[in-house]
Amino acid sequence: MAKHDKIDVGVSTILNPVPVVMVSSAGKEPETEFGRPNIMTAAWAGTINSEPPMLSVSIRKSRHTHKLITETGEFVVNLVSKSLCKACDYCGVRGGEKEDKFKSCSLTPVKAEGLEYAYAIKEAPVSISCVVKSVQELGSHDMFIAEIKAVTADSYLLDDNGKLCLENARLVAYNHGEYYLLGEKLGFFGYSVAPEDIIRKRMGKDKKK
Repeated sequence: MAKHDKIDVGVSTILNPVPVVMVSSAGKEPETEFGRPNIMTAAWAGTINSEPPMLSVSIRKSRHTHKLITETGEFVVNLVSKSLCKACDYCGVRGGEKEDKFKSCSLTPVKAEGLEYAYAIKEAPVSISCVVKSVQELGSHDMFIAEIKAVTADSYLLDDNGKLCLENARLVAYNHGEYYLLGEKLGFFGYSVAPEDIIRKRMGKDKKK
């Protein structure tokens, strides 16, 4: 067969790659076993609006995180760096009802900026505080549609001009069941129509050797 000859591979959730994130939350009584700060891994998360900034996460009703978010209407999306990848995977295969996953993964819960109940992961390079605006029942999953109320980032990600440089966070993506470190920079938004001098500058090709 030729390289671009097509075959039917069946209907599935094949959209890849996707961001892998650690969703943290807590109940209204965080000192109890049910309400303690919890982490789950999600690959079905994405930006859905810019004004106001909003995102969504899709979670099965059976998950402990689903119950916590339903109770409080809050959660945090924590981006995953290379150093968090193993903990991220662990939090995706273990349940939170009977296990303190913060403790199991040696991670630190910190009160999330702008929220009343949810906790963020201190070791995450970026944490996004979210308040649920609506829930859409889709079938196997419920989609929590949320407004972003605050974003915190590790200080090392800011350059001398205060610009957030996410390329330095060594972020991880999820591709068909496997984790990958983001790698080579291929371009930037608009590079296909940008002047050559802008391309050289943005791509770092003007830097003196």
